Amino acid sequence: MNRYARKFLLFGLPVALFLGLALVAGADDAATQAVAEASVEAAAVPTAASAQAAADQAMFSVNNVWMMVATFLVFVMHLGFATVETGLTRAKNTTNILFKNTLIVAIGLLSYTIIGFRLMYPGVMGTDWSGFLGCSGIWLSCPDNGLTNAYGLGTYTYWTDFLFQGMFAATAATIVSGAVAERVKLGPFLIFSLVYVMFVYPIVGSWKWGGGWLAARGFHDFAGSTLVHSVGGWAALAGIMLLGPRLGKYTKGGRVKPIMGHSMPLVTIGVFLLWLGWFGFNGGSVLSADPGGVSYVLVTTCLAAAAGIVGAMFSSWGLQKKPDLSMVLNGCLAGLVGITAGADVVSVEASVIIGLVCGALAVGSVMIFDKIRIDDPVGATTVHLVCGVLGTLFVGVFAKGATTTAMGADLGYTISLGTQVLGVLAYGAACFPAAFIIFFVLKKTCGIRVSEEEEMRGLDIGEHGMEAYNGFQIFTAQ
Repeated sequence: MNRYARKFLLFGLPVALFLGLALVAGADDAATQAVAEASVEAAAVPTAASAQAAADQAMFSVNNVWMMVATFLVFVMHLGFATVETGLTRAKNTTNILFKNTLIVAIGLLSYTIIGFRLMYPGVMGTDWSGFLGCSGIWLSCPDNGLTNAYGLGTYTYWTDFLFQGMFAATAATIVSGAVAERVKLGPFLIFSLVYVMFVYPIVGSWKWGGGWLAARGFHDFAGSTLVHSVGGWAALAGIMLLGPRLGKYTKGGRVKPIMGHSMPLVTIGVFLLWLGWFGFNGGSVLSADPGGVSYVLVTTCLAAAAGIVGAMFSSWGLQKKPDLSMVLNGCLAGLVGITAGADVVSVEASVIIGLVCGALAVGSVMIFDKIRIDDPVGATTVHLVCGVLGTLFVGVFAKGATTTAMGADLGYTISLGTQVLGVLAYGAACFPAAFIIFFVLKKTCGIRVSEEEEMRGLDIGEHGMEAYNGFQIFTAQ
């Protein structure tokens, strides 16, 4: 081996081996890094999906919580109805009125549990339906997706859906209670409430909110000017007609004799409770916690109530020569009922006009009903029937041609005045005869009116054997 070969073996071979090992190590590092980067990229996909799922679940929870809060607010409205009705009637009937309003909530919720909810929403279990009468069964039965955002609109659970709608159902019967106050028998009235809320209210409600034939035609009633308020108003009118007026309300010469309520403070408290509750009644009807939709609906609702007060004040002051507090308070409710059908689709300016008109006309309507001897102690037929109809028609006037809500949400149909008229007529044609028949059957079988002696003495003593205000009942010594 020559001198150059020995030098290569001593120096060149180790260098070559070192360089080879370095190249191999570098290749291994590059491969390892490539594998690591691929692993990170692969892991990033499920991480993003998990984050989106977590965000969806959080939004679902927020929406559901708002719907539950709205349910609580609608529940408070029943206390408002009770205090308004109590204050506008005489002290001797207070216990009776409070008893009815307490039982109505219980009857409404239980009857809605048994069959009402599934009569009103035949498609709640996932079936398609668009007719006049449908039913998905009896009792409550949570579907497989009922606790997830795959249920309904993806913003509330099955149980929240039921409870929110159940509060609305009880409201329809509460409206009737005030109209027939101070002379209706307790038992027959409770039977009427059970039948009406269990069958009539959910069947006609299914026509729009349950996806029935009026929904298919584009009838618009956002939160119930017709579906809740006029449904109760038509029943109230039927009950008044069959009961007749209170003793002493009208003279033989046709003169109207006012029968004053016993507590205007109670009426005022009740109206403010109802105004508060309406934030849930209308705000909850957005059916989500959508910031734009909820806030807009609350604004139109509140402005209509304020305008209703002002409209009633001017109308009352002009017609009666004195500003009447009871008329002004009913004007507030008239504005609220009037805006309920279109709170999501009419402009802010239109909401003020609707409130003003409903508030002003409420005063005249009360006077007209008195002229034709329709004795309604609390003005329920005016507030809920007349203004419910007006509010529904105003949707066709102010939102005619609209295909989206005021906040841009797609309605899926075009609003027209003709369809609004059709809906009003359909509900009147169904609800008034149904309520009249129920009351008529009760009148012919067990009677619906208390005796003259009991009416004069007061229903608290006659129906319940107790007084709301102890010590005010005068007894004649035997």
